[in-house]
Amino acid sequence: MTSPSGSAELDEEILAWAEARCRLLYEGKALAHRSCGIALAETFGRVSHSYQALRRGGITGTGTCGAIQGGLLVLGEVFGDPDPTAPTTPELRQAADRYQTLVREHLGPSQSTICNDLTSPFETFKSDARHHMCTHLAAQMARRVAQVICELGGTVERRPRPDQ
Repeated sequence: MTSPSGSAELDEEILAWAEARCRLLYEGKALAHRSCGIALAETFGRVSHSYQALRRGGITGTGTCGAIQGGLLVLGEVFGDPDPTAPTTPELRQAADRYQTLVREHLGPSQSTICNDLTSPFETFKSDARHHMCTHLAAQMARRVAQVICELGGTVERRPRPDQ
């Protein structure tokens, strides 16, 4: 994989930045905790308020993991047509396909993407172990979103660290 500039090293820098940025936003140690979807949105400079609905798999836990779904929405904002009546762009179709392949590679082909299924191994949702797993998953999805953006010739803007 190379970036539009032809530099594989630059891509790795960008991928590592996206992963670290999302981890920082989600884990809640150095900064106030963001939900998984909001952490993805803020990593890529998107307005985050609608991403709050992705928290805990659509609030109820029965929907797709907010980090996974948030990544797809970011790609929609990057590669989608701003005309609401336009068909899906070929770039967005390609981005969604590539992202879903990367998600499957990360999770395994038979792993559910439903929040409750992903978190079911943990007795308590608010446990440190579950939080660690979700932090890792959100950071990995940010890395994969950045990878897709780079592979398809888009730009990932490294944003300054938020105050809180």
